[in-house]
Amino acid sequence: MHVKRFLEWIGLKEKLDSIIHRPPFVSEGEVWWASLGENVGYEINGKSKDFTRPVLVFRKLSSGFYFVIPLTTQVHIGSWYVNYKQAGKDITACLHQARAIDYRRLHRRLGEVDQMDFQRVQGGFQKLYLKNFPSHCWEGRGKIPKALRF
Repeated sequence: MHVKRFLEWIGLKEKLDSIIHRPPFVSEGEVWWASLGENVGYEINGKSKDFTRPVLVFRKLSSGFYFVIPLTTQVHIGSWYVNYKQAGKDITACLHQARAIDYRRLHRRLGEVDQMDFQRVQGGFQKLYLKNFPSHCWEGRGKIPKALRF
């Protein structure tokens, strides 16, 4: 049985919340270590004492708020995932675990995904989330609304 470390996570989360500093310069397509925490059920957890895992910055929402996609080195198959190679390693973007985070969760920049792989992740995200999106939201306009385009 996996022991959940909720109390440890709450302590770290309090520390992260109290940090006041200027948000780092972050760009879409970059990979960062981020404290994602100890989560519930099938939600992806961070690892180590800082509850971190690599995330892909999918969309910069503001100077200190980002929409990210957690990454793993375990290869997964299916519409919820996009696999690619980076520095000779298999990487999987877990599209179904995407979430918004504050800059205080970011630890350090690891690098960036090449443009072709980033476009593949964007396409996978659109395919997964827009296939059930009501088409009446953009019918008659001839294209996907700007807010949903990548």
